[in-house]
Amino acid sequence: MIYLDNSATTVPDSTVLKSFEQVSTTFFANPSSIHPLGGEAEKLLIQAKKQAAEILYVAENEIIFTSGGTEGNNIAIKGIALEHQSRGKHIITTQIEHPSVDNACKSLEKLGFEITYLPVNRDGVIALSDLKQAIRNDTILISIMHVNNELGSIQPIAEIGKIAKQYPKLFFHVDYVQGLGKVPLTLRNSGIDLCTMSGHKIHGLKGTGLLFVKNRTTLFPLFHGGEQEQAIRSGTENLAGAVSIVKALRLIMEKERLYKQRLYELQRFLREELEKIEAVKVNTPIHAAPHIINFSIPGIKPEVMIHMLSEEEIYISTKSACSSKKSDESKILAACGFSDDRAVSALRVSLSYQNTEEELTNFIHVLKEKIQQFKEVME
Repeated sequence: MIYLDNSATTVPDSTVLKSFEQVSTTFFANPSSIHPLGGEAEKLLIQAKKQAAEILYVAENEIIFTSGGTEGNNIAIKGIALEHQSRGKHIITTQIEHPSVDNACKSLEKLGFEITYLPVNRDGVIALSDLKQAIRNDTILISIMHVNNELGSIQPIAEIGKIAKQYPKLFFHVDYVQGLGKVPLTLRNSGIDLCTMSGHKIHGLKGTGLLFVKNRTTLFPLFHGGEQEQAIRSGTENLAGAVSIVKALRLIMEKERLYKQRLYELQRFLREELEKIEAVKVNTPIHAAPHIINFSIPGIKPEVMIHMLSEEEIYISTKSACSSKKSDESKILAACGFSDDRAVSALRVSLSYQNTEEELTNFIHVLKEKIQQFKEVME
């Protein structure tokens, strides 16, 4: 099997699975219980939060454990909107956000909020001048992803943070789900007030996530109950999940430090080989995250090629996993100005640190075969 769909989800690390199992077995008590077993569970939860904060160079009370990227994005965006709507109802985002951001913003439009969707250039990157021009007196939130999940485009988050700092009454949220462990991002003193991370994108478990909430950032909670997680996310804590995502976070940061350059080399190799295939058009910009390559094969529907490759146990995808079963056109590619034939035929290969050049060589070989087979059938 050659698995090349790591932006959708990654294979859980065996040590992460083991940590989840050990905590589930030994520290099964509710961290809110006042008996000794509950106390031990609470201590472990506090320790996990402290470790996450140390890895990310933030304060312990700035870490909120969530169920993943979608929940984190919703807590951040709706939490800011509902808490600060008396001061303004204007939010700025982009035309190429993940559905959990895009649809959260659209839901707020139904409640009377006004959303500005910034355009992007051919590389999928916003113009800072557009952002500056969009900021108004009633702007309360900027929400912009770090790395695009389809193209791998990297937004100028550091520069956006500097702009956000000039407006102390607005908040800046970053969806860091795709960049985590591949493209470094500084949180401390960055202008970032909220930052979303997900466990299953970094060889952790589905249903685990982190939300960085900068001190003095106030949110309207989407869940009300026992006021766990600083009253931002009520509900009995998923202690095993919290411990497991911290384990995954530590491992992916170490891999980034040791092997990031190798990941760039794999991407470069893949790009060069794809560009040699006449039927293939590469969509991902040169200066992109190291783990994503998006390309089109005009004239061949994505699901057809995905099915043909899966028959050989090679797994790639099209668009975001959260929207890949919808209409063929990639909203992201369309926003970047790609032609219709490329926007409806886009495919995505997403790598992990576990992939090898041999796997990519085999993938290219099979891809060429399948394109030729398709042409022969259609003739």
